Amino acid sequence: MGTRPLVQSLTPLVVDAGIPLASYYLLSAGLGLSDVAALGWSSVVPALRTVWSLVRRTGVNALALLILVVNAVGLATSTVTGDPRLMLAKDGAVSSVIGIAVIVSVFMGRPLMTAGLKPFVTKGSAAGMAAWDRLMAGSAPFRRAERRFSLIWGTVLLVECMAKVIGAYTIPVHTMVWLGTVLVLVAVLLAMVVAGGSCADPMEKMVKAEQERVADVSGGEAERWPAAAAPATAEG
Repeated sequence: MGTRPLVQSLTPLVVDAGIPLASYYLLSAGLGLSDVAALGWSSVVPALRTVWSLVRRTGVNALALLILVVNAVGLATSTVTGDPRLMLAKDGAVSSVIGIAVIVSVFMGRPLMTAGLKPFVTKGSAAGMAAWDRLMAGSAPFRRAERRFSLIWGTVLLVECMAKVIGAYTIPVHTMVWLGTVLVLVAVLLAMVVAGGSCADPMEKMVKAEQERVADVSGGEAERWPAAAAPATAEG
């Protein structure tokens, strides 16, 4: 249960890379569509999925919304120009916009990745949430880890963007379609490993230690309370 919010936040980055890959090769190799047409139609399904995910949720998934907007603008522009390489390069724009948004959110004091990080670290429990809030208020290392988590994600996504744009104009289109998907998966995996090991794991341990500290304090008070109340009971 604790990992679900983080997985939901990252799903658009993974799913929206896999569906276009399969669709492109089916439409291009299987049905004989041109590169531009195949790339264009392969973007429809993930766009519709993103719209549906936004409609059926009470809250807005910021990452999904960014992907939808950038995909729509990029698809419209590249379709008008009829350049398949531009259509591939616009996928890099998704990563760049998300990466920049994540980094900017850190400096604005509202790290974008915290929406998925907090439920993961606290396991969604009330005690974990309370421990998180106390650590955010009183622990500088905890706050630095929270900000660093988003900075790592933003940086990795920006690097992935650069690799995609360079590849779009230097590698054959048919090769870059599957290579672009590989780059997305590698970037996500790298960010999860680096940010998880250096930020999420230590934060999870700090939250657990804070919960145990509060439990010990509460337990000690409970043990002292009967002893303090006993004389009053006897007098009554």
